[in-house]
Amino acid sequence: MRAALSSRVSAFHERDFFRDRFTPEELRSLAGNRPLSELFSARSPSIAKLGLDASAMTEAQMLEWMAKEPRLIRRPLLLVDGKLVVQPKAAELAALLS
Repeated sequence: MRAALSSRVSAFHERDFFRDRFTPEELRSLAGNRPLSELFSARSPSIAKLGLDASAMTEAQMLEWMAKEPRLIRRPLLLVDGKLVVQPKAAELAALLS
């Protein structure tokens, strides 16, 4: 992903959200009008390790857990021209950057 971005755009900001974690407010702002479930990685192995039932979680619980445990955030997250793109496929990424 980093190589594709570097070759197509002159500048981008990268955030390691394992070191610089998102606050619940930042996550809510990133999601905008989208449901938080679009950012929540319900298939993450961390779900089972933490003993969570993703299908029974409220948005408030998802938000709380994503702030506590970044592995529960689907990645990569790209903010392109103010629009959030979650886990883009290669073709989608190419179209965004062209």
